[in-house]
Amino acid sequence: MLNELRMKIEKNTVVSLRYKLTDAQNNIIEEPDSPMVYLHGGYEGTFPKIETLLDGQDVGYEASIQLEPSEAFGEYDPELLKIEPRARFPESLEVGMQFEGAPDVEEEGDSGDADEEPLIYTVTDVADSQVVLDGNHPLAGMALRF
Repeated sequence: MLNELRMKIEKNTVVSLRYKLTDAQNNIIEEPDSPMVYLHGGYEGTFPKIETLLDGQDVGYEASIQLEPSEAFGEYDPELLKIEPRARFPESLEVGMQFEGAPDVEEEGDSGDADEEPLIYTVTDVADSQVVLDGNHPLAGMALRF
């Protein structure tokens, strides 16, 4: 007879998590076929509020949790919208394409940290002479339910 080992979720535990992600109105945003796997314990593998909920739980634990924008992908920041000349982009440019770029640093007294994380900009509009780019995460500003 095999003894079943019951592990609790704790720091440095690899967690395999099946989830469904919806918005606050329960519209499905994502329901992956395969589980998300992360290292538990504050390594930024998932949102801190989810880690807190799972900490100390057994295999098979099920729960629902709502994350406010500040606990998920942040508030929507209109400062992360950029309008760029169309000529700076390839001819095949389409709405939805993404580009990596450095955020604009124009705050007084800020020397522009060279090690600042680049943002992923999504093309949201293409006109004859201009392109609109959005550096916000697509789910920024949304309350999310896992």
